Amino acid sequence: MDIQNLLDDIVGSIKPHIGQGEVAGYIPELGSVRADHFGISVATGDGEVFSSGDSEMAFSIQSISKVYALALVLAGDGDRIWKRVFREPSGNPFNSLVQLEHEDGIPRNPFINAGALVVTDRLLSVSQDASTAVRDLLRTESGNGSIQIDSIVADSEARNSNRNASLAHFLASCGNLDNPVEEVLDAYISQCSLAMSCTDLALASRFLARNGLRADGTALLSPAQTKRINAVMLTCGTYDAAGEFAYRVGLPGKSGVGGGIIAVVPNNCTICVWSPGLGRSGNSVAGVAALDEFTTRTGLSIF
Repeated sequence: MDIQNLLDDIVGSIKPHIGQGEVAGYIPELGSVRADHFGISVATGDGEVFSSGDSEMAFSIQSISKVYALALVLAGDGDRIWKRVFREPSGNPFNSLVQLEHEDGIPRNPFINAGALVVTDRLLSVSQDASTAVRDLLRTESGNGSIQIDSIVADSEARNSNRNASLAHFLASCGNLDNPVEEVLDAYISQCSLAMSCTDLALASRFLARNGLRADGTALLSPAQTKRINAVMLTCGTYDAAGEFAYRVGLPGKSGVGGGIIAVVPNNCTICVWSPGLGRSGNSVAGVAALDEFTTRTGLSIF
């Protein structure tokens, strides 16, 4: 398979989708990003990378960071986190308060905001510095030691985080946070504000396609833990559009409102796409179209 020519062709074929949707204006700094960008990168299990479009342009990874925080918690603390967060699709917006109240402060899954706050809280207890732990993992696995938190995005997000603060305070009132709300929110916003490129993210995610093996061949996760993260990504990784994503793309994936999506072909490769225009559920319109095209044309799907 000529992956490079395929990616170049996909960039051309999905051009009508680039710029569709709305950028994440509720975070003002993300709202200022032009919607007409598109990048795609594929990293094979042995580290070979193929890229096209704006694949080297750094963007805010936002909720994609939730995957790596969960991986670090599972690696350092085993399965204890599953006593504090469920593994079921939410069927509601990613920042819903209603469902959390109805279920007595136990978030539906680790990839909605409430669930990610619980995971971040546990990572704070395990590592003492959750956002640095996520950053260092991403630096090591991508091979890019210059990955940093975008402080401008972090400040913009912090000034507009009333809903997340409400979720965190409700979790604390239910006894489902161990650390102070302010520390949990700061760590959560910091990890979401990491800036990375498609190439960085495709490389950093390879352990999910390699049964938990890191770039240096050591194990971050067991094969069973890796399987479970991928399973939750498939059912919950694209918010309340997870069914549509599975139908169109057929891979475990995790999106972020910065416009990025990572996808995993187990035992084969990882893919990252980026285009800032979002559909109603918060997923990149052009990114989903490109992943649909990729799996349809290659047959690289879990189905």
